[in-house]
Amino acid sequence: MERTLIILKPDALQRGLLGEILSRFEKAGLKIVGMKMVHPNEQHYHHHYETISKLKSRVSEETYKQNTDFMLSAPVIAAVIEGVEAVSLVRKIVGDTEPKAAAPGTVRGDYSHMSIKHANEKGGALPNLIHASGNTQEAKEEIAHWFSENELFDYKTAHEHLTQNPKN
Repeated sequence: MERTLIILKPDALQRGLLGEILSRFEKAGLKIVGMKMVHPNEQHYHHHYETISKLKSRVSEETYKQNTDFMLSAPVIAAVIEGVEAVSLVRKIVGDTEPKAAAPGTVRGDYSHMSIKHANEKGGALPNLIHASGNTQEAKEEIAHWFSENELFDYKTAHEHLTQNPKN
């Protein structure tokens, strides 16, 4: 089984969309194996956005600063999701990074509408509700950064119990 990290951003929390978003992963057959509400400091976000994903290096200092300031504005929900090809499935459920370009039926396509152009004109971050690891290596690094091993759980869902091979 593969694991990936999601972060429900301040706008998801402030809009009361946490349950709706999390239920989409569960309905797709994915399992939440770790979850917590946290309010990380700038150093934590620097490690996440620059050391791991190279946001400042890939995009710009300004984008990094706007995004970090936005993330510091309120607590977030960090969760580890597990399932078959979880990284790509979660990315599919979440939708395009730019909400305006996200397909209907995705989290961003259904619950946000902002364009990168509009966010840039307003001089702020792009409120797009959720972060999802971009690839399996990034997922491993992000999970290790946000969670200790004792915060992650191994259990069987009701579905796993029902489909378990009786010979096992």
